[in-house]
Amino acid sequence: MIREADVYDIPRINELGGLLEENFSKVYSINEMLEDGISKVFVYEKDDQVVGFLTATYLYETCDILSLVVDPLYRKQMIASNLLDYLISDMDENLKVITLEVATKNIPALNLYEKFGFEVIHVRKNYYKDDDAYLMSRKSE
Repeated sequence: MIREADVYDIPRINELGGLLEENFSKVYSINEMLEDGISKVFVYEKDDQVVGFLTATYLYETCDILSLVVDPLYRKQMIASNLLDYLISDMDENLKVITLEVATKNIPALNLYEKFGFEVIHVRKNYYKDDDAYLMSRKSE
């Protein structure tokens, strides 16, 4: 089941966020995102626990995906795909483009984003500690 996150989800989101290479807790404040009016946090629940989440910020005509994380024990179960589908179906008709950054070496994520119609539009050198990032974009339908 996918739903918008609430404050009770924050500990689990931060736990899963720790799987990201960058220091998730310092970069993102989930509590602030839940209250700022321009961000959305969606969680995927399975077996009565949050097993994945997606965070995004909406500004003008753009939706910027900040993070998409799935618990390693629940990967390859279409959870990331379902979260992306949910985000796309939730988008306001005024939004024209979705953007995201992804590590150039993260082949599973690259394959997923390409499957959803994202294209590489720029390379950000040294974006991550040991890797560059692709800036990817997908125009709304």
